[in-house]
Amino acid sequence: MSDFQLHVLSTGGQPPDQWIEIAGYVHNAMDYFHIREKRATASQLLEWVDLLLKQGVPADKIVINDRVDVALARSLSVQLAYHSLPVNEVKKLNSGIRSGVSIHSQKEAMQAAALGADLVFFGHIYETDSKPGLPPKGTEALLPTVKACSVPVIAIGGIKPHHVPLIKKTGAAGIAVQSGIMNAKDPLEAITAYRKGGFS
Repeated sequence: MSDFQLHVLSTGGQPPDQWIEIAGYVHNAMDYFHIREKRATASQLLEWVDLLLKQGVPADKIVINDRVDVALARSLSVQLAYHSLPVNEVKKLNSGIRSGVSIHSQKEAMQAAALGADLVFFGHIYETDSKPGLPPKGTEALLPTVKACSVPVIAIGGIKPHHVPLIKKTGAAGIAVQSGIMNAKDPLEAITAYRKGGFS
């Protein structure tokens, strides 16, 4: 894993066979791959996890969004949203499960860390089509959140390769990218562009 982490997220808008193939193609160049498919059932998610594993994606790189049951079934990491189980309740089920929490303020970041989160996702940093009409928080909000939070902070939302140096300056532990990689003509080339933007 690199010092500055790259998290890649499925978009929720691609056929499963497409994003599974992409993940298998690029997994050596990324740190984590998040299955973020909000309309999927638990059984579908489990099937897709197994297909990712067959593609050679290591289990310790796979993160399940929201569905703690699926993460526990395959001993994977989980990324929790505002509507998910609280992270302290997840830790009661399995104290060793690596648990991230998606937050939108410095206060939420500190609360998540206090409850046992291993990392937090903070955003959205820049304008993004997935959050139409909502103003971005910018690196101005990211910086104090990073300083106040006792666990790693991952920046997410509208991040382009040229943004990476600015995000690194805040002390953030990494970035999370969705369409910038998954919808790219060549996802591996896109990852290279992000890494050239400032990864160690």
